[in-house]
Amino acid sequence: MPVDRRPRPPSLSDRVSAWLRNSTVFGHRIGDLTDDARRRTVPNHWTTLLGVVTVTCVVVVTVTGLILMFFYTPSSESTRYTGPYAALHGAEVSTAFASMMRISFEVPGGLLVRQLHHWSALLLPAAALLQLVVTFFTGAFRRPRRGMWLLLFGIYVVSLAGGWSGYALPDDMLSGTGLRITEGIIFSIPVVGTWLAQLFFAGSFPGAVIENLYPLHVVIVPAVLLVLLVLRGLASWHHKPPQFPGTTRTDDNVVGVPLVPVAASRAFGLFFLVSAMLVLVSATVTVNPIWLYGPASPGDASAGSQPDWYTGFLDGALRLVPPGWEVEIFDRTLTLAMLVPLAVVTVYLLAVAAYPFVEEWFTGDRREHHLLDRPRNTAVRTSIGIAAMTFYAVLWVAGSADLIATHFSVALEQVIALLQVLLVVGPVLGFALTHRICLGLQQKESEVALHGFETGRIVRLPGGEYVEIHGQLDRFAQQKLARPDSYRPLALIANDRGRVPLTQRLRVAVSRFFFEDRISSATPMLNERKESADRPVTTDEHVLS
Repeated sequence: MPVDRRPRPPSLSDRVSAWLRNSTVFGHRIGDLTDDARRRTVPNHWTTLLGVVTVTCVVVVTVTGLILMFFYTPSSESTRYTGPYAALHGAEVSTAFASMMRISFEVPGGLLVRQLHHWSALLLPAAALLQLVVTFFTGAFRRPRRGMWLLLFGIYVVSLAGGWSGYALPDDMLSGTGLRITEGIIFSIPVVGTWLAQLFFAGSFPGAVIENLYPLHVVIVPAVLLVLLVLRGLASWHHKPPQFPGTTRTDDNVVGVPLVPVAASRAFGLFFLVSAMLVLVSATVTVNPIWLYGPASPGDASAGSQPDWYTGFLDGALRLVPPGWEVEIFDRTLTLAMLVPLAVVTVYLLAVAAYPFVEEWFTGDRREHHLLDRPRNTAVRTSIGIAAMTFYAVLWVAGSADLIATHFSVALEQVIALLQVLLVVGPVLGFALTHRICLGLQQKESEVALHGFETGRIVRLPGGEYVEIHGQLDRFAQQKLARPDSYRPLALIANDRGRVPLTQRLRVAVSRFFFEDRISSATPMLNERKESADRPVTTDEHVLS
C-alpha cells in the first residue's frame, strides 16, 4: 500500500521546546545559555556544595514559612487559651502565642512544619558562615570576586536578622526575655535610645512589637535574601568558579565535572538529601517547645534562657563586660556596659566585610585571581583568620557562661574572668601558633619538592652506608606544591616633594609583615603559571629590589 511521506507538522512539545530555546532571559537566548551550561565545568570539590546547602535552607524556610502564614496570627492582644494542652488551659496569653499553640497541637502536621522551619533557619547561617570561612582561607575573595564576598556576607547578616525576628514571633517566655534584652540595648543608645524604643515597641514594653517584627520577618528579610542569592548566582555565572591548586585553567573552562548534567545532578541530589535530613531531625528532635516555656510576661524572665546559636556571640559580648562601666556626661548616664560590646561587635563585622579591600590596599595586588590559595601558603592571612575565629568562639561560649557554671559546679565569676582573659590572649596565641604551623608545613613541602617524598625503602650503598630512597613527585603533585604568585613587599617611594607619607609607611610596614616571613617554594614554576608572576609591575605594585 502507498506510504504517506509528507512531512508531519511539529508536535506541541517540539513547538514549546523551540519557543523556549528562542526565548530571551536578560538579553540572552535560553538555547545559548543551555549550550553554555553544557560546556561549562566546575571543580569537583566538596566546598562547591556548600552553596547548595544554603539554597536548600532558603527553600525549606520559604516553603514552611508560607504554610505557617495561613495559621499564625501576628497580634499582641490578650486572649484565653482554650486548646488541648491542659497545663495552660484558661491562661491569659497573646493571640500570637495561642495561634502557635494551635499550630503545634491542632493543625495536622503543624508541629512538624514549625520545627522544620526552625531547624532550617538554624542551619542557614551555619552554611553561610562555613562558606565565608572557606572563601577567606582559600583567597577566593580577591579580584574579580570581591563583590561575591560582600554578597555572601550580606546573606549571612540577613539570615541572622531573619532568625532573630522570627525568634520573637511565638511570644513565649523565652522570646519575651530576649525582647527585654533588646529593649535594654536600645535604651542604652545615647540621645535617640528612648525614641527608638518607643518606635520599635510602639509604646511601653511589650507594646506592638509582634506586629512590627512580622513584616520584617515575612516580607523584608525574604525579599532581601532572594535578591542577594540571585545576584550571587549571576556573579558566579559571570566570573566562573576559581580553580583549586593542582589543576590547570584554560581561557574558557576549569578542570572538573560538567555543570550539566553531572554537577547539576549532584546538586539536586544534595538538595533532596539535606531536605530529608531536616525533615528527619524535625520529626525526631524537639526545638523551641513554647508550651513548656509558657506565654510571655512583662514582669517575669525565663531562668537559664539561651539565644539561638547564631546570636550567642552577641549575648556573650554583653556578659563579658566588667560591672560598673558607666559615665556621666552633661547630667546623662552613658552605659558603657552596653555601648562597648555593640561597638566591638560592629567593628568586628565591618572588618570581616572590608577585609578583601584592606588586603588589596596593603599588598598592592590588583590582578585577577582564578587560582585559589592553599591556607598554609598564606601564613599571615590564615593566622588572621584563626585569630578572628578564636575571638568569635570566645564570645559565643560566653553566651552560655551561666550554664557552664551550673553544669560544672564552678563560680560564675570564675567562668567570666577566664573568658575575659581568653578574649584578649586567645586570638594572640591562635595567630602565633597558626603562623608557626603554616611556616613549618611550607618548609616540609619545600623539602619534599626538592628531595622527593619518603618511600620507606632502605638500601645499602657499596660503601656500606644505608640510605632511604626518595620518590619523585609527579606533575600533579608538583603543580599542587608550586606557588605561582611571587609576591614581594611594597617599597617606600617618595612623592614629588621627596617625602614618604605616613600612610605609605604604614602600608609598606603591613606589606612586609604580610609577605616577608615565608618559605620560598623549591618547586619549579610551571610555564602556564609564569604569566602572572613575570608580568611588569604597575605603579601601585612597586616591589623591593
